[in-house]
Amino acid sequence: MQSKRLIALVLSILMMIAVIGCYGEPLSTREKGTLLGGAAGLGAGALVGSAVGAPGAGAAIGGLGGAAAGYGIGNYMQNQQNERAYRHGYYY
Repeated sequence: MQSKRLIALVLSILMMIAVIGCYGEPLSTREKGTLLGGAAGLGAGALVGSAVGAPGAGAAIGGLGGAAAGYGIGNYMQNQQNERAYRHGYYY
């Protein structure tokens, strides 16, 4: 009985954190790229890791690698947007 209450408490705290995390300004292109890359890397890493017998390690490594690649791509796209906005006079 105690473990069910503990699991329910942990899940409710995680759900509250998820809702609070969605509050605020929309994500930038850089942040979207990081999240998308991390999610894609996590899935791919878990698949590759499960093939060799270590899905957790594969997911962790894939998630980190995917987030790094996603950040690089998102950062490049964000810099292009900023340069375009500067060229067209959106910044003063």
